[in-house]
Amino acid sequence: MKTTILNCHALTGENATPTPAPVDIEIEGRLITEVRPAGAREPAAGTVIDGRELLIAAGLINGHHHSHEGFYKGRKDNLPLELWMNYVRPLKPIELTPRDVYLRTMIGAIEAVRSGTTTLCDDTNQSPRIRPDHVEQVFQAYEDIGIRANVGITLFDKPFFRAVPFVDEEFPKELLAEFDGTRMYSGAELLDFVRGLARDRHPSTNRVAYMAAPSAPQRCTQEFLLDVRRMADDFDLPLMIHVQETRMQVVTGHLFYGSTMIEYLHRIGFMKPKTAFIHGIWLNPREIDLLASTGVSIQHNPPSNLKVGSGLAPVRALLKAGVNVSLGTDGCGSIEGTDMQNALYLSALLQKLRGDHTDWVGAEEAFHAATMGGARALGRGQELGAVEAGRVADIVGYRLDRIPFTPLNNAVNQLVYAASRAEVDLVMVDGEVIERDGKLTRIDEAAIIEEIREAHSRIEPQLSASEADVERISPHYERIYRRCQCMNIAADTYPARLSH
Repeated sequence: MKTTILNCHALTGENATPTPAPVDIEIEGRLITEVRPAGAREPAAGTVIDGRELLIAAGLINGHHHSHEGFYKGRKDNLPLELWMNYVRPLKPIELTPRDVYLRTMIGAIEAVRSGTTTLCDDTNQSPRIRPDHVEQVFQAYEDIGIRANVGITLFDKPFFRAVPFVDEEFPKELLAEFDGTRMYSGAELLDFVRGLARDRHPSTNRVAYMAAPSAPQRCTQEFLLDVRRMADDFDLPLMIHVQETRMQVVTGHLFYGSTMIEYLHRIGFMKPKTAFIHGIWLNPREIDLLASTGVSIQHNPPSNLKVGSGLAPVRALLKAGVNVSLGTDGCGSIEGTDMQNALYLSALLQKLRGDHTDWVGAEEAFHAATMGGARALGRGQELGAVEAGRVADIVGYRLDRIPFTPLNNAVNQLVYAASRAEVDLVMVDGEVIERDGKLTRIDEAAIIEEIREAHSRIEPQLSASEADVERISPHYERIYRRCQCMNIAADTYPARLSH
């Protein structure tokens, strides 16, 4: 199958350089085969797309999402991470059908494509029980819509409530007994299940693939963390793990390990390339040096970090040290959507609050993080993330005849600071058009949205009951949170909030 986009403007190469004049882009199968001056020769036989009013760019790579939060969109506000997170990880399972899981996954997938995303990394929580038919529906939703997805099953072998300090002091004994008595999958059972996914859905041969996703250091025993690390290495998989999103997590590291979590992960040999530390906000210079020397990426999620008040990552310090930075949104519970245009906009603007203007992060670096940064974090820096011959045709076309690009002075600046998902007109993944003229080509979007609404109406009473159940533990978490806020961390930690 051949496709030619004629007479378009484009951002080409790893640095997303604007073409000085219109170009034709030729695609054969899943690969870009040529970017040439417009009209240099007749297009090859096949599909021809009129690109006269399009800006073609690399598709955005959303490095972090939680599809299991889809039905929680808009339910909470003004809660820090540690006081919010239990509401989307219910104490007792929400009873869902496989179709409900499919629809829940589509909530984020639809918005991702519509905002110019061609790759989405989904850390989907299946606890307290793994149902293979539910997991299969997560994969199926991404298969159907046409996006590239890396799906990780959230892995942890410690009770979720024991991932914070002072639990034995602050929780009533009866609650401790109840929660400690809840049956969990063993590490061996979890690894056996995900090894099957790694064999059957490897990223090298599948558009919708598996990636390793241990939840966080504090939620895993050291033995289990290293077992997951070995599995990722054995199968040559990308890996993502939440690390130091909040100040409280830095305190937790010192209480649990006698060091920060990054220092602990380095000490046990966990830090390697193709590994993304999700968030990485509360960092000191020594930790940044460890990230740079081991090839670990920081996966930056500014919309979520704002919503739950976690803070502002030291992006300039990371980039100066040579750390790869990728970009994402996080889940629909902590932030209300998977709109990567919003993440682009915030990632460039927010960093102007830190330091002298000569060190500010700008539009070009934000766009690089959302494209090449994401590709490198997944170990695919030679395949994805840029518009050039030989790379996979994961591309997006923005309408240049809309007001964000009128008048056109600087395509990258205007894409980052002015454009929205409304300007996304064309999305291709693996050389296949999955959105054209503002319409998704592979699914009936209106019918699915209606089905999502019907499912949510049926499920909502369970969500409300679950949130009421979580209120039993909220006062105890609040006390733990307050205690941790009073504890010192390293004085040279980059300030992430105006006050903490």
